Amino acid sequence: MMSVVEMNASTVNGRALSYGDVVEIFDGLFSKSLNTRLIGGASEPIYLPADDQASYARIVFTRDYVASSLHEVAHWCVAGEARRQLEDYGYWYAPDGRSVEQQSEFELVEVKPQALEWIFSVAAGLPFRVSADNIESGLGASEAFKAAIFEQLQKYLNGHLNDRSQRLIDELSHRSGVAQPLNSSHYELEKLR
Repeated sequence: MMSVVEMNASTVNGRALSYGDVVEIFDGLFSKSLNTRLIGGASEPIYLPADDQASYARIVFTRDYVASSLHEVAHWCVAGEARRQLEDYGYWYAPDGRSVEQQSEFELVEVKPQALEWIFSVAAGLPFRVSADNIESGLGASEAFKAAIFEQLQKYLNGHLNDRSQRLIDELSHRSGVAQPLNSSHYELEKLR
């Protein structure tokens, strides 16, 4: 029996990439040109600019989860030059167990990265799942959050991608064999989970 990842990858005519593939692609594109590396194995994700600990910026993702690697890279692609000089791009983060108000703030900040992560996931031959990142409180992704992600996705599909995002999409899809990852037929609001 095929796994969900294998079934999703086969529906977009590509092979599902691993976190190792994503690291190799990202580092090949950006370790020299933008002095940034993608690193897995952490218990919690974090972005660290170059500092006394390392001469390069680090995008650190959770364990060996490919979805975490794509999500953290999406944050990096959304962040401008000034934000990339700050730990975790200068954003606050409230851990699992957020209140309704905190969850609403979280969703506002997450729309752009999650829409971009969706494209990265398709380009990598992988399924995408909206992350409300608040399991303890039982607050899943709201319908408004899903709609906002889909709306932002439409902007990205209509040419509002920055160079870093476009380069990564091109390389992910080249490696996975997914044809035309920016084709709207890959994306349906009704299938967001």
